[in-house]
Amino acid sequence: MTTLQRQDGLALDAADRLAPLREQFTLPDDVIYLDGNSLGALPRATAARVQTVLTEEWGEGLIRSWNTAGWIDLPRRVGNKIARLVGAAPDELVVTDSTSINLYKVLSAALAIARADAPQRRVIVSERENFPTDLYMAQSLAAQHGMQLELVEQGQALGRLRDDVAVLLLTQVNYRSGALYDMAAVTAAAHAAGALTVWDLAHSAGAVPVDLNGAQADFAIGCGYKYLNGGPGAPAFVWVHARHVNRVEQPLSGWHGHAAPFVFTPDYRPAQGIARYLCGTPTLLSLAALDCGVDTLLAAEPMGGMQALRRKSVALSDLFIRLVHEQLSAHPLTIATPLDAARRGSQVSLTFDGDGYAVMQALIARGVIGDFRAGDKTRGDADLLRFGFTPLYLRHIDVFDAVQTLRDVLDSGVWREARFARKGAVT
Repeated sequence: MTTLQRQDGLALDAADRLAPLREQFTLPDDVIYLDGNSLGALPRATAARVQTVLTEEWGEGLIRSWNTAGWIDLPRRVGNKIARLVGAAPDELVVTDSTSINLYKVLSAALAIARADAPQRRVIVSERENFPTDLYMAQSLAAQHGMQLELVEQGQALGRLRDDVAVLLLTQVNYRSGALYDMAAVTAAAHAAGALTVWDLAHSAGAVPVDLNGAQADFAIGCGYKYLNGGPGAPAFVWVHARHVNRVEQPLSGWHGHAAPFVFTPDYRPAQGIARYLCGTPTLLSLAALDCGVDTLLAAEPMGGMQALRRKSVALSDLFIRLVHEQLSAHPLTIATPLDAARRGSQVSLTFDGDGYAVMQALIARGVIGDFRAGDKTRGDADLLRFGFTPLYLRHIDVFDAVQTLRDVLDSGVWREARFARKGAVT
């Protein structure tokens, strides 16, 4: 196989039909941003939109803007846009609260349904490498409901689906390895075993094609600040299949989830449909920013939508993997992400036999931004260098230059400088 050269990356970019989508974003000239899997880049439209909400809708419209600017409907309107990205029908998905809070709602609802339909099922199954907040929420709810949380190794959950399992809780794309689950196949297996599914789409919504209804999933949640480009602290979203949505009340019965919030009765009566998964007053500034972020993905619809974005994502990550093999074989790096593109999301994770945190800090100092995720030392888990490939704004030439910069950091040994080992509050 011929060794790839930098001009090959330029040629790939010249032929890229999705290249104009990059112009939607504000990106520093001296930065290659490979961390959209943690925080998406800033859309150009966002600052003006938020400024309009601040100065016109709030500043001039004041409280009237709940009606005149449509504030009250924004969680549903943005939710309907996200629905187009994840295979949900109109008015099945709503934007509200945080990912953790929404997980609490849907896992509580799933457990209530399981308790009504099959009270002998007392186990929640998830993976040890699921994102920690999901596990913390599951631990709390298992204790509250008198159930048990069992954690299995990655990829072993289906083998634990026996007649005592109530709910299978999984993240579709593993935050550490980037491994991707076949949602339809896993959901079918869970249903065949009598269990409900709760899917976390934090690393898949806006990154890979998702078909919640096609997969017959039960519940799903996801965040707005990663591939949806909603900004730091962006609100999350929640989806419930139509067969479940009106069966039970979710436990956080806030006033915006009431059937008639402005009647102001002292008793709670849940709204019909997904609106019952609302809780408190929506965060309007963050919602407006998320609306702009979601629009950057919908701009790809005339170019093939999520399928086209997925093809470019795979091309970028395949290129990264190939270049790591070609240029970094002399260094103690291992690819921790599935090499089969059908089994990975939109990131590639590397292990490094040394101080991976320092390597990443040295890389960031040279303008290539990825991130570091520590492994559980009590279990011997490896630390990971993570690189996200967001096809909306990343170019093939960025991948070439990122790998070359990583090679320079490793060849020079600059990462051994003491300044790169100092850890901040956020790693």
